[in-house]
Amino acid sequence: MNEVKSKWWEEAIIYQVYPRSFKDTSGNGIGDLRGIIQKLDYIKQLEVNAIWLNPIVKSPQVDNGYDVSDYYMIDPLFGTMEDVDELIEEAHKRDLKIIFDFVLNHTSVDHHWFQEAIKGRDSPYRDFYIWYDALPNGDLPNNWASIFGGSVWEKEPLGDQFYFHLFKKEMPDLNWDNRHVGNAMQDIGKFWLDKGIDGFRLDAFIHLDKSDDFSSKRLIDNREIVSAQEINENLPNIKNYIQTLSSELRKVNPTVFILGEAASVDADLAVTYTDPKNDMCDAIISFMLFPEDHSVKDSRLPFNMQHAILDKNEFKKTMTEWQEKLAPFGGPTLYWNNHDMPRAVSRFGDESYYRDNSSKMLATLMYLQKGIPFIYYGEELGMSNLKHENAQEFETPGATAFYAKSKELGYTEEHILKELNSTARDVSRGVMQWDDSDYAGFSTHIPWSGVNKEKKYTVYEEEKDPNSILAYYRKVLKYKKMPIFTKGSFHMFEVKGSLYSYERVLDKQKAIIICNFSDTKEQLLQIGMTENKWHVLLQNEGNCINGNCITLGPYGAIVLLENKSGEIKKQN
Repeated sequence: MNEVKSKWWEEAIIYQVYPRSFKDTSGNGIGDLRGIIQKLDYIKQLEVNAIWLNPIVKSPQVDNGYDVSDYYMIDPLFGTMEDVDELIEEAHKRDLKIIFDFVLNHTSVDHHWFQEAIKGRDSPYRDFYIWYDALPNGDLPNNWASIFGGSVWEKEPLGDQFYFHLFKKEMPDLNWDNRHVGNAMQDIGKFWLDKGIDGFRLDAFIHLDKSDDFSSKRLIDNREIVSAQEINENLPNIKNYIQTLSSELRKVNPTVFILGEAASVDADLAVTYTDPKNDMCDAIISFMLFPEDHSVKDSRLPFNMQHAILDKNEFKKTMTEWQEKLAPFGGPTLYWNNHDMPRAVSRFGDESYYRDNSSKMLATLMYLQKGIPFIYYGEELGMSNLKHENAQEFETPGATAFYAKSKELGYTEEHILKELNSTARDVSRGVMQWDDSDYAGFSTHIPWSGVNKEKKYTVYEEEKDPNSILAYYRKVLKYKKMPIFTKGSFHMFEVKGSLYSYERVLDKQKAIIICNFSDTKEQLLQIGMTENKWHVLLQNEGNCINGNCITLGPYGAIVLLENKSGEIKKQN
């Protein structure tokens, strides 16, 4: 019997690059493809083996590239098709895979499909989008609200119907019931696979199937507007849409990595989407891994835009569930942050006194679990949220909608600014901190997003310091490649709230990871260590081992590896 060959993504460690914030080589304050090419060696040295790029195709940039006007062209902001070819070639020379964002749910109003669709009801592209008549009294078709605020309905410019947009009005939703839409997306995917890319992140794919019931609905609290997001997600036809797309893409490249963005998916649905027998996605990114106390939030405002503390006990339960249910499929995706949420150390760690230790602890806790790590650019430096001085400076659609609604509800500018500086997407998109020059070595021009001036937390400074966050990340990701951390089983220990501890086991080898999720010392006695001898594979600062009693410093982290021939020893 032939041995089944593993796919590259089963042991992937993925570095997410937000192109406009990574490195500018043209001097316009916006990151570009040549900047990424220039920094490939740096990325490789981080011990990752794949790069995921946010959208770089042609777009009016209403939503930073997620409003696509041409799937076959590179946006001049970022460079040319020749730059893409060089990026793919140079990345592959370094054994780095390339993953592109693939926006399936909607296009820009500037896309030629939509421009043809609005010419009339008999246009061959009319059915590429979703249309509805006004009510007899002239009102909107129903009271559904878009994700970014306001109605999901926008009147077409040349006629009397309304088109559906789950996101901004400049981003009309595609009608996936029309097989020509799916066929067109297959062609686009095949084009990029022929170019040599290795995978896709399917943006917002859980919204492709729309509800047939367009009647007005009201929530229990009698809100006048109902979230269309909750009504139009994870519906039955998604399975067929993604199965068809994925199977066609796999005909071109059998090892293509298909990553699905599924913000609201729980572990059970993630199993459905990633089970190989369903031929859909290889992995899922869900935003449901970090439970918070919603009781302190205003139900009239989006919960994700209101700051709350992570519920550590629920977090452990959630991660255990995801680990157990997705274990047969390689485990869940492992991440702390991305372009849609605040930076890790600002949200879950300590930005001030314990910034280094908390950054190192977070890396240890998350990435040595079973699953695929996703490192967001600058996370490996301990980059924190980009702070704004004025609430009106925020530009992402969700932030501007939150500002307007909060003002309407009577919240002060001070309160709104505090919330946005903690939760808005803008704060995680600050430019990469290469050095301590005026614009952090990112550009010779004022950056598009602003910049944090932090000499210590730059590539230039951290490269020189063997105890830096960057040096520690490289160690964590190097150890992640060990078979015990890629293939080993996972078991969560029951420990008190501020501690997070788990065991990895492969054959007869064991590893124990112990992390302190607080700014005070915590002690642990003999957890899982009664019969074996261990050595310290990795740890951050402030910890103490006395026999089998372990004291973790504030935000402390220790990785112990079985060593049958000796006592607990420190790794040099």
